[in-house]
Amino acid sequence: MHATPQSTTADLDAAPRARRGRLTARSLTGEDPALRAAYRLCRRTTRQHDPAIYALIRLMPAVLRPAGWALWAAASVLDDLADQQDAGPAERAARVEAWTEALQRDLAAGTSTDPVRHALVDTALRWRLDLSGLQGAMTSARDDVHDRHFADWAAWRAWRNEGITPWVDQVRHLFEQVGAPMTLRLDRRGDYEQFLDGAQLTDLLTDLGSDLVQGLLLLPQEALDACPGAEDDLRQGRWSPATAALIGAMTDLARQWVTRPAMTRGMHPGAATVLNTAARLLRAQLDAVDAAGPALLKRAPRPSLVTRARVLSPARMRSRLAWSLTPLTVPGPRLPVVKASGPSPAGEDTALRPPPPHPGGARPPQIAADRMPSHVAVIMDGNGRWAEQRGLPRCEGHRAGTAAAHEMVYGALEIGLRHLTLYAFSTENWKRDTEEITVILEAIRRDLDEGPLRDLDVRQRWSGRPDKLPEELVQALLREERRTRARTGLTLTVCFNYGGRDEITRTAAALAQAARAGDIDPRLIGQDDFARHLPHPDMPDVDLLWRTGNEQRTSNFLPWQATYAELHFTPGHWPDADRRDLWQAITEYSRRQRRYGAATRGSTW
Repeated sequence: MHATPQSTTADLDAAPRARRGRLTARSLTGEDPALRAAYRLCRRTTRQHDPAIYALIRLMPAVLRPAGWALWAAASVLDDLADQQDAGPAERAARVEAWTEALQRDLAAGTSTDPVRHALVDTALRWRLDLSGLQGAMTSARDDVHDRHFADWAAWRAWRNEGITPWVDQVRHLFEQVGAPMTLRLDRRGDYEQFLDGAQLTDLLTDLGSDLVQGLLLLPQEALDACPGAEDDLRQGRWSPATAALIGAMTDLARQWVTRPAMTRGMHPGAATVLNTAARLLRAQLDAVDAAGPALLKRAPRPSLVTRARVLSPARMRSRLAWSLTPLTVPGPRLPVVKASGPSPAGEDTALRPPPPHPGGARPPQIAADRMPSHVAVIMDGNGRWAEQRGLPRCEGHRAGTAAAHEMVYGALEIGLRHLTLYAFSTENWKRDTEEITVILEAIRRDLDEGPLRDLDVRQRWSGRPDKLPEELVQALLREERRTRARTGLTLTVCFNYGGRDEITRTAAALAQAARAGDIDPRLIGQDDFARHLPHPDMPDVDLLWRTGNEQRTSNFLPWQATYAELHFTPGHWPDADRRDLWQAITEYSRRQRRYGAATRGSTW
């Protein structure tokens, strides 16, 4: 996004409203002149590099603005290092790598001689930001020095998700910390993802000319092929009817993506103003791209001053009113610097540890790679009966079941499983006793707060509905998703308030909405189209479905993904299970012959 810089009196010395009294920047930064200068540099860098982002940060509570400048200045520095034309791709990649490695050392030291990193380290410690979530973004910045090629929108979207989303998530965390969360309804997360797609596509169209000079064409091949001849013309710097058709189609698509009014429903009015204003600025930028014509290949277009004023002036008034009526939580003292190794701000996750060994010293069996399942799904049944057999309240079984779930994660990591999905609470479980439900909810929330899996190489995800769940639990689940999204080991999906038929119904509704919007031809819908609209489209099919508790049914669990799953039922109750039971299930799976409907050699069927 781009806009002309606007003058402002709200700098580091502005006095943002706090819960009580006035909070000045000096009370945030103390008497450290170097730190105050570092934040001022970040402010100037943000304003010069991306004026629209600068304008949006001005709509945030004043106490958050220095943190916003530090985050976006760091992102800008990395972009500049990747784009410098005085060196080849290898040297530019090395510069990005050196900067991110220096950031890791600076975070461990709690300070930096580089002003942008100094401000970013202070922001991370002051606002309790987990910068390890930026792994994908910093890796993407390093790799962007090379020409990227995307076969389709799915590959392009994965690149966008890696490069820009982590930075936006850090800003969302800031809003949570200050007490005005940028809360997204779960059924609007698709709108949020498409909004980010639209923002990225708008930036690519705006910078098309400068990218082409560097030999970069970052649109997916799927889009280029829809306008024959446009790719060759663009690479040659020619404006042609094919080029005009491509640009027109892309601006229409981007405009559709950024127009998501439902995204901010129910959100704090101050946070909603930031996102709604971002959408208006993006649409103004797309209008400028449309109007540029052949000049688009020579310079980046800009909206007019009048257009920007029409967008920003009322937004500033709304944001000032919203924040003046909101009691904000100001940051406490900075976190102390811990000298022991911690998460790398570059995302290297140097603090990740191996799972604890089995108490009895058991080791996983050796399973041939071609016999290992990729995805094991578990129905954790028998918690209540386990407790009743011991004369305990049923709720005690759920507490014991949490330890068994940890054991499965440890065992999955040790044996090298890639995907583990646990059925923790179904949409039908609301029929149970209120006390039992409360204990289940509390156990999940306590587990998230205590974080026994926090330092493992586990990417955590949640599948289910937010309906009836406490808002703080929903936000805790989503926060773990964001925090661990760059982990590359085990993907752990917890199905909580989940129903398989409900998932299929919601997916069908998403398909119908896509067809209505013209994104898909309903006459050509196939299984792949359906799978792409599932809540977690990258979840592989279930290879092995295991149920404990001496029951032999699948209970509305992953009906789409488990169509061809091998079934494994065991009599023991879930709290008695440990990682050895998982290994036994995988061992049995490895002996089975999977045919997927085909006949074996010599079969008479």
